[in-house]
Amino acid sequence: MQPRIPRQTVHEPVPPTVDDVAGFSAELVAAVAGARRRAVRGADRQIDSAHLLHSLLESDPEVRGAFGEGGRVARVLGYLVQRSIGYGLRWQGGVEDSGALPVVAVAEGFSPLAAVAMEAARTRAERRGAALAEGVDLLVAVLEDPRSRAVEVLARAGVDAVEVLTRVEKGETGEAGWG
Repeated sequence: MQPRIPRQTVHEPVPPTVDDVAGFSAELVAAVAGARRRAVRGADRQIDSAHLLHSLLESDPEVRGAFGEGGRVARVLGYLVQRSIGYGLRWQGGVEDSGALPVVAVAEGFSPLAAVAMEAARTRAERRGAALAEGVDLLVAVLEDPRSRAVEVLARAGVDAVEVLTRVEKGETGEAGWG
């Protein structure tokens, strides 16, 4: 049995891995912390792209704005909430991996795909000339792999991940509500 996400107290140092949120905005640090709490509460072995998506949707108005109008955010959140009551139980026995990388613990506590997405968010921020990665940087990173759990959740909710990515690339994000 693989270890669960390690619980850390205030006195325990954070290991210098992808979990180290250097280069992330304060809002993105909070979103990653929310994903960690969600994974621990759900007794999931690792933080995966669906945990990250859920936390980003709850905490970042710009990420919600990337979904546009029409209740998309509410539908996606509905599927994400169902994860803990059965929809995502089949994920508990496996590791989220796109197949593009060897299944290796890239960062303790994160699925390989989520760990790569965290680093890709930093890289995307650098490419756009920003000092810190924002929520939309991580959103793009988790949706770029069509085999991510986040993309699967979007598909089940009737939301096209490519459309969301296109809206972000065109700058069509911004303050949006829950639906």
